[in-house]
Amino acid sequence: MCSDAAISVRDLNVRRGEKLVLPGISLEIERGAVTGLLGPSGTGKTTLIRAIVGVQIVESGAVTILGEPAGSAGLRARVAYVTQAPSVYRDLTVRENLRYFARILDVPGERIAEVIETVSLGEDADREVDNLSGGQGARVSLATALLGRPEVLVLDEPTVGLDPVLRADLWRTFAGLAAEGATLLISSHVMDEAVHCDRLLLMREGDILAASSPDELLRRTGTRDMGEAFLKLIEEGRSSEAPGA
Repeated sequence: MCSDAAISVRDLNVRRGEKLVLPGISLEIERGAVTGLLGPSGTGKTTLIRAIVGVQIVESGAVTILGEPAGSAGLRARVAYVTQAPSVYRDLTVRENLRYFARILDVPGERIAEVIETVSLGEDADREVDNLSGGQGARVSLATALLGRPEVLVLDEPTVGLDPVLRADLWRTFAGLAAEGATLLISSHVMDEAVHCDRLLLMREGDILAASSPDELLRRTGTRDMGEAFLKLIEEGRSSEAPGA
């Protein structure tokens, strides 16, 4: 494990009822990069993300962010978490939402205009969230997370249900944040989104199948796109588990 990793997960076990959802997985996420956590729905991505941000009960193992245990009080201003469901008030405008959360975070008022510009919502800043499109609503949630200038940003399926143009806009925003030094962990079940990431974690049934860059993964599997690469990894796993392999 690299001591300079932004996020480090070691031998993490998470159980729900009788089912071991995460069976002792280990991984690390480098600083200042966009890391995609990709895999089918129901494969454990959200559970892993919740463990990383410190809101998931774990059976055993260790998770550290920026050198501190996940969920530590010292991380509250350094780590931001955007859930799948919008976490803003729909009956307030974009600007009113940001004013509210800025007060909670004790963030200067001028930061509001900065994050509105970052997520490209200047023309809609005084519209109620309930009157915005799904993509715009997702950007409002992102804006609230950016208020405190987090060092680590964890986003759970931020592009789900959005059209290709809106998805592309968000990924450009993510790339810009990483270029400024932020570390981003972004989950998705859309394999095509892998091309927007610096690093990838491919996940299936609670296990990490691969951890590499998109180009490295395509070379390793000899495939042309991420969907094919994912299937190849599954086939390789089945072959290694077969009797006599």
